[in-house]
Amino acid sequence: MKQTLTAALFAASALLSAAHAQQDYPNRPITLVVPYAAGGGNDVMARTVAEKMSKTLGQNIVVENRAGAGGSIATRQVARAAPDGYTLVLGGTGTLAVNPTLYDNVGYDPRKDFAPVGLIGTGQLIVVINPTVPARTIPELIALAKKEPGKLSYASAGVGSGIHLGAVLFEMMADIQLTHVPYRGTAPALTDLIGGHVQMYFSSIPSMIALAKEGKVRPLAVAGPVRSPVFPDLPTVAETLPGFEAVLHYGIVAPAGTPDPIIRKLNAALREAVNAPDTKMRMATDGTEPFPSTPEEYSADIDKEEKKWSAIVKRSGAKAN
Repeated sequence: MKQTLTAALFAASALLSAAHAQQDYPNRPITLVVPYAAGGGNDVMARTVAEKMSKTLGQNIVVENRAGAGGSIATRQVARAAPDGYTLVLGGTGTLAVNPTLYDNVGYDPRKDFAPVGLIGTGQLIVVINPTVPARTIPELIALAKKEPGKLSYASAGVGSGIHLGAVLFEMMADIQLTHVPYRGTAPALTDLIGGHVQMYFSSIPSMIALAKEGKVRPLAVAGPVRSPVFPDLPTVAETLPGFEAVLHYGIVAPAGTPDPIIRKLNAALREAVNAPDTKMRMATDGTEPFPSTPEEYSADIDKEEKKWSAIVKRSGAKAN
């Protein structure tokens, strides 16, 4: 009887302690892991919202870059972290939709191992070619590729990257054959595109703004469902290939089991950060569309994106070790 009473008191004490911790959250700095190197679009996006969330929550959100294996290593580490709301990770198309199929044993399940906090935004890709390629529209590019299958080559920032799979989707929907030339990152891929060693590239928008103005690349179309305010005169690929969409999604997730009150508090801070006028202006300048959401909406988005991109990975035959 005494042991039963002691156990009951201990359980009640633990519940009260957990409830107090949730009510008091956050009472120390939060770590937001970016599973890529500093300075890239993912890093900029994370730091933009982290700064504003810190002010709302009253605690610093420290952004920590941990690059490796296409973001998989850091994402796996956060999946195994304590579910207390103090360790979060930037989720994206690469880590949550592509890598679970691209890697034989990625070490986490995008649906079971994370508690979605919310979306930040989406960034559509842009199709650019070397100016020497005799095509000025997507229909002309497709006709050129059909005329000489495999002759046109496209660069990517690596096997299984969003840039690679965007081009694979384009091949599939246009019924053409291109030659893939993977590089170790964006910089060497762009160098060879500008130099004419490869003819085509599916790029994020920010890195193309200056190159397009300087005439070093020729943009043909954007890969989202609507035209981009950064390149308002460019059509979408979907205007030629209905239904085509190569858009990268970004959000924040916590380890599975993180208490719902904590997730709700983080989501409210994230939504406030994304909806801030200066955040929207900064994201628009970078070609990113703000996309605030509820945790449930982000969960559905992760499921939808993983189904879409896993099928494309399988179709491409891409594998990473």
